[in-house]
Amino acid sequence: MHLRGLGVIDDAVLEFGPGLTVVTGETGAGKTMVVTGLGLLMGGRSDAGAVREGYQSALVEGRLTLDPEGPAAVKAVEAGAELDDGDTLVISRTVAAEGGRSRAHLGGRGVPVGILGELSGDLVAVHGQSDQIRLQSTTRQRESLDRFGGGAVSKALAAYRKTYAELRKAEKKHQEITQQFAERAAEAERLRTGLEEIEKVAPQAGEDHELKAESQRLSHAEGLQQAAATANQALSDSEGSGFAVASLMNTVRRALESGAAHDPALGELGKRAAEIGYMVDDLATECASYAAGVEADPVRLAAVEDRRATLSHLVRGYGEDVDATLAWAQTASVRLLELDNDEQAVDELAAQVAERRQKLAQQALVLTKARRAAAARLGKAVTSELQELSMVGSRLFVEVNHRPDEDGLVLDGEGTIDLTDPAGDTSTMLGEGPPVAFGPDGADEIEMLLAPHPGASPRPLGKGASGGELSRVMLGLEVVLGAVDPVPTFVFDEVDSGVGGKAALGIGRRLARLARNSQVLVVTHLPQVAAFADQHLLVRKAHSGEVTSSGVHTLDTEGRIRELARMLGGLEDSGSAQAHAEELLEMAEADRQLV
Repeated sequence: MHLRGLGVIDDAVLEFGPGLTVVTGETGAGKTMVVTGLGLLMGGRSDAGAVREGYQSALVEGRLTLDPEGPAAVKAVEAGAELDDGDTLVISRTVAAEGGRSRAHLGGRGVPVGILGELSGDLVAVHGQSDQIRLQSTTRQRESLDRFGGGAVSKALAAYRKTYAELRKAEKKHQEITQQFAERAAEAERLRTGLEEIEKVAPQAGEDHELKAESQRLSHAEGLQQAAATANQALSDSEGSGFAVASLMNTVRRALESGAAHDPALGELGKRAAEIGYMVDDLATECASYAAGVEADPVRLAAVEDRRATLSHLVRGYGEDVDATLAWAQTASVRLLELDNDEQAVDELAAQVAERRQKLAQQALVLTKARRAAAARLGKAVTSELQELSMVGSRLFVEVNHRPDEDGLVLDGEGTIDLTDPAGDTSTMLGEGPPVAFGPDGADEIEMLLAPHPGASPRPLGKGASGGELSRVMLGLEVVLGAVDPVPTFVFDEVDSGVGGKAALGIGRRLARLARNSQVLVVTHLPQVAAFADQHLLVRKAHSGEVTSSGVHTLDTEGRIRELARMLGGLEDSGSAQAHAEELLEMAEADRQLV
């Protein structure tokens, strides 16, 4: 890992080997910047205050060796990264002094910082003193238990989460359609009323236009009759005056036919004159018929106007004319059919919700049983580790209880099932008692209790454990979890704070044991812990107060003896201190052979 312009570090390169690596140095030398740098590489929050004065930005670059087929490598490649030599991933992060904005690069490609965070879970587990506080969180305790539970818990949890997501989706849809039900019911009633009104009037296509024309005829019957009679008189020669159109056309026809013998052209014109004469006769006949058929009918006129008024009132709310109203009715019928199915849809969704709730309760029971079995094993395993960490007689209990809910309703976005409701047929699934709340991770509350010494009552970790005890409980958990679900790299930042003497030796042994399956990096101030290292890095400030590349040293045996002597009493040149340091190293080496 290359650090530049980060905190007190000017420019430094740290090389971490396999097994257990410890980082030591005097207070203020920059040991914690090692963890800060790792945190940035793993997508942690950036802080402009971490940029060294005089620098425009801080740089952290790391080279990680990965399993090419592992999840981290797969995610990196999916994000566009390239692996050097097929198994080496280069991650870099820069933090600007101005505003603290940061940029991330993964395998030579710029990526969102969130991508680094997604990779971190498969690469590194970083533990600092703040993790002692997080260890008190029931969520963190549940995650630890689920991790320890292995396949039995993960399979049950995956099935539960799938059903939970399906339940929440069905509940949301049911809630939406139920909330809209009154509004949709009102719409259906409006449509139904409109269709009934249209059906009662029973308009016919184009009827309004036909009635308008009939109304015009009836309203002007006398004038229309007079017009038709006058036209008939002008066309026909009923009075023998010889001036009617029909008489004149006969005269024209005869004149043309008389000359047809001498010129066929006149014969053709005569034929046309004859055709016009026939047309005049037909027109005269129709005018006479129209005149005879038109008569004033006040009763029919009143009926027509009444029907027109009815249609006018009808179309006012549904369209500009009868045809538009009929088109509205057709559309409304289809929509009403859809709305009339709402009640059935609500019932079907309610049935889906009930079915998924029952299924969720059954899966929650399977998950609870798997967790309780894992909890018994985890408590026993961590208790055994605590004996090795100088907490003789202490015991860790992992309790799995159900989250209570006062009324079993949907609260704060979490679906709940009222186990006292016999209709749900779930009252015996998760035991007798009050309703249980079901969240996205099950119906369980996980709580770790510590009895620090024989005869003491178990108490929650956050209410009775000291900082040193929390450190050892956390380490014991990681040792146990690391044996069943190892993380490639563990980082511990002074988690041995508040611990000394024999307990410190126990921590060193446990870290060495954890390092059998994972790479372990430890920032420590305890010589008893440092003595168990496979590799010992010393961070030393120059006289200028900076940490340069030459300020990070990989210590050989002699160097380790001097550093352990300094850590033991501050006198690295003291013969007795060095003798004590040698004794520590020999003891640790002998213990490591047994780990």
